[in-house]
Amino acid sequence: MNTPPLKLLLSGFAHRTWGPRIAAAVPSGGLAFVTAEEAVADRGLCDADIAFMTREVTGKSSKDNPTPELRDFEIVLRRAPRLRWLQIHPAGAERPIYRELRDRGVKVTTASGATAVTVSHSALGAVIALNRRFPLLADAQRRHAWEPRLGERAPRDLKGQCAVIVGLGPIGRNIAVLLKALGMKVIGARRSPDPVEPCDRTIVYDRLGEVLPQADWLILCCPASPLTRGIANAAALAEMPVGGHFVNVARGEIAVERDVIAALASGHLTGAYLDVFENEPLDPASPLWDMPNVIVSPHTASHSLGQNEAIFEIFLDNLARWREGRDLRNDVDGLG
Repeated sequence: MNTPPLKLLLSGFAHRTWGPRIAAAVPSGGLAFVTAEEAVADRGLCDADIAFMTREVTGKSSKDNPTPELRDFEIVLRRAPRLRWLQIHPAGAERPIYRELRDRGVKVTTASGATAVTVSHSALGAVIALNRRFPLLADAQRRHAWEPRLGERAPRDLKGQCAVIVGLGPIGRNIAVLLKALGMKVIGARRSPDPVEPCDRTIVYDRLGEVLPQADWLILCCPASPLTRGIANAAALAEMPVGGHFVNVARGEIAVERDVIAALASGHLTGAYLDVFENEPLDPASPLWDMPNVIVSPHTASHSLGQNEAIFEIFLDNLARWREGRDLRNDVDGLG
């Protein structure tokens, strides 16, 4: 008796881009494709066993403004009763659809690690840019103002400064390596206090307040969870030394945005790099746009030309694991 081919749901773009390579990774006749566009045309019904949600599906969606492409893909996922595994492109799985699917018994795997280097480079660039006062220099340039950073206006040396990194997954660990190379002290916060190289010290999230008085830099790169939502609030920021800096490459809801704005406006925080926001796109009326000591990044810290390929390689590896009955990489329900 012949075994029916495994049926994979993906976008038309992903099929055109990676279809031949996916097919080549599976014995002939072992895999069939169905595109989301085809399924939508068939009233959203789909008999896929597995699915790959690539970046162009989310396109320009934000958590508050899904595009038609994303809405259609989610409709198809909900109408795919045979679905057993979904590979997604982000490192986090916070969208409600992922919880829905997991409650149905569908495995959801992320692309954690695929963007770790890119995001850590963005964070490193932000630390250097803010410390060297690049945003203020750019502001002076726009005003045609010659304003040397001399005397009390001179930047502090990064060597010897302390960074508290909240979240020690692949991104947080990469950031720690880069900051240690600059001679900085690094304290990491995570769910477990077990030591993590190359951090000088590791604490659990609920002890963050104990180390914030040392934090010249507070860097968020953790998942959104009940333990982390709102962790960067007015009380936490007030614990930091006057003149500290704030970097958020995690999720907007990890920080209380009005509290960050207040700390920047008062001068308690000297500067910030913000890649994520409570509501996206950021409201044009937000004061963050006009603060010369703030770098506003439109949720793009992870983007690079090579990112899609790195995500695809994780999918290919997981596809082989799925076919062989092995544990999948970055299984959301298998993470500690």
